Amino acid sequence: MTNSSPRNSIRQHDQDSISFRRGAAQTAKPVGTRWLFAALAAAALLAGYWYFNRGGKEAQQPVDALAISVRVAPVTHGNMPVVERTIGTVVSNAMVQVTAMVPGRLQQAFFSEGQIVRKGDLLFQIDPRSYQAALAQAKGQLAKDQALLIGAQRTLRRDQRLMAAGAGTQQLLDDQQALAASYQGAVEADQANVDTAAINLGYTQIRSPIDGKTGPILIQPGNVIAATGTNASTTSLVTISQVTPIKISFSLPQADLSRVQAARRNRPLMATILPRNGGESYSAPVTFTGNTINDQTGTIELRVTLDNKDGTLVPGQVVNVSVALNNIPDALIVPHEAVNEGPAGHYVFVIRDGKAETRPIKLLFDDSQRAAVQGSLKLGEQVVTDGQLRLVAGTPVAIDSSQDRSAAAGAISAVPQ
Repeated sequence: MTNSSPRNSIRQHDQDSISFRRGAAQTAKPVGTRWLFAALAAAALLAGYWYFNRGGKEAQQPVDALAISVRVAPVTHGNMPVVERTIGTVVSNAMVQVTAMVPGRLQQAFFSEGQIVRKGDLLFQIDPRSYQAALAQAKGQLAKDQALLIGAQRTLRRDQRLMAAGAGTQQLLDDQQALAASYQGAVEADQANVDTAAINLGYTQIRSPIDGKTGPILIQPGNVIAATGTNASTTSLVTISQVTPIKISFSLPQADLSRVQAARRNRPLMATILPRNGGESYSAPVTFTGNTINDQTGTIELRVTLDNKDGTLVPGQVVNVSVALNNIPDALIVPHEAVNEGPAGHYVFVIRDGKAETRPIKLLFDDSQRAAVQGSLKLGEQVVTDGQLRLVAGTPVAIDSSQDRSAAAGAISAVPQ
């Protein structure tokens, strides 16, 4: 019987493990190689499919895919009104700050705030008693001096008769003449005092100097007015603005000055006034053209006068103004969006044989919707109105005739979210 040692058993186990791993490796090697060749074959098939499929698509791709999409509009012709639109301001013909000419306690107001008043209407009453007393005193002094003057004149005439009869003296006659002259001067001074007192008494009744609309009462009855109307710091009692008739002041660019002058020579230059809050529009001729150009804004002032019998327009109100300066007959007309400006001047893009072509033009007038132009354009030619920023001369273009983008955007925004 043979006994195996533990060392021999371990050695035998190690040899068996090595033999097992070699056998497994030899068995797995053919399987891995087959998977590698399969993956390479699949990659080659995909590459070939992509290559031939891409080449076919490129061969079938239309040339128009390289063109720039633009929107166009035709060149038209017709009469182009030269209408300038601007903002105007309602201006009162007269605006008066009513102040007190004499001090005193304000007793009463005879109108309501915002009321239409006429020239001469009584507005305020100042306490007149002190002024009535001053007038009475002046009249009393006048009467006294008038009586003294009459007595001096009688005495003078008597002395003159005595002197003529040789019974008087020259000294007495001269003294009497001087006394009569002194009383005459006193009477004249008294009369001036009477007139002044009467004027001051009249000032206690404050009347409207113009026809117009009153503003708020700035000093209420019961207050004492200390300053007089000759003081520049006097607070006004009320402001009256003339509203019938009334003026509209507006300004136009100085580039329109020649058109304005030509229009006013040939016919009345008409302006249309439309309040910004809506309502009735007004039409009136321009009655005033400024004599200077505003060096800050480069504009010239014009004015029209309106009856404004209903008082709809009030001073300071902002209105829309449009003025028809001229009419360009048989003008070439393009959309406002088609006009571009470059270093050499204005130009448009014209579509010719599927490509963009630049045409220089002279801009005659642009009302922000249509532009009257002059240049080598033909009636019916297509000008680019959208997409010009991506164009240069000779760029291929594709005309986009789909729905306007702004309308489409509005329709999209109207869809409930």
